[in-house]
Parts: sequence; C-alpha cells; structure tokens
Amino acid sequence: RRILRGDLSSATTDEEPFYALGAAAKNALDAKDTLEATKLALELELLAQTFKQNWNYGNAVQTSNQVLGRIALAAGDIDEAKRRLLASADSKGSAQMNSFGPNMQLAKELLEKGEKETVLEYFRLCGKFWDMGGDKLTEWSQLVEQGKTPDFGANLKY
Repeated sequence: RRILRGDLSSATTDEEPFYALGAAAKNALDAKDTLEATKLALELELLAQTFKQNWNYGNAVQTSNQVLGRIALAAGDIDEAKRRLLASADSKGSAQMNSFGPNMQLAKELLEKGEKETVLEYFRLCGKFWDMGGDKLTEWSQLVEQGKTPDFGANLKY
C-alpha cells in the first residue's frame, strides 16, 4: 500500500499518517533532505504518544529515534546519536521487530565512531523483545567486544 511506503497524501483517516510517517521520514533521509526527515521524524515521535496501544507503536519509536539519531550523528552530535539509539529500543517491540529484528543502521554508524559500549547496551535492550534474534545478538556482541563490526545483513534495512 502507498501508506506503508510513506505516501502521506494518500492518508484518509486519522490513523493512516501514523503508518506513513516512518517510511516518509526514512525516504527523506535517504534523499538527504535532513530538514524534511527531521520534521517527519519529530511528527512521528509526537503522534506515537497518541497510539501507544497500536501495533505500530514499537516501529514508530524505533524509526523516529533512528532517523533523528542518524541526523544527529551526521551533524557531529555523538551524544544525541547515542541517546537516540538507546531510545529506539525503548518499547516492547512490534510484530516486525520481534521477528525480523530491529534496525542496526545507527548502531553500525556508531560502531564506526568507536561507540561500542552504547551499541552493546542497545543489543541488550533489543534482547528484551527480539527473542528470535538472541543468537544473532550474542554473536554480534562477541564481535563488537573483539573490536569488529558485524555483518548486520537485512537488519540495516528494517
């Protein structure tokens, strides 16, 4: 559906923008439109507070924080990027996050800046909802402790 691809113009209900904003924010970030990505991610963060019982709540928490964290990191604000990474795991997850796992793009970018302790904490937080990914989280944690960057595979896309 167009909504799930981030097409806000096709929203016809009060709830549909909540589903579209995450993809719209990621699309803007991919297009290097950081002002629009920031605006959309902040709107998603605010709207998520209205939909705490919605199936998409965990996705919204993850996406808004991941987008804002990547923007902060690109601007040189490592502390804000670290805060946003940890905040992106501050939910009970979602159907998607609990099965496929959380997004690891910001974690990868922070590892490239030497922020392994924050990334290890992120893995620990993700373990609270990503039961199916326990083996991956253990493997990734071991690699990070050895000073290596894991191959996050598809978790860079989710």
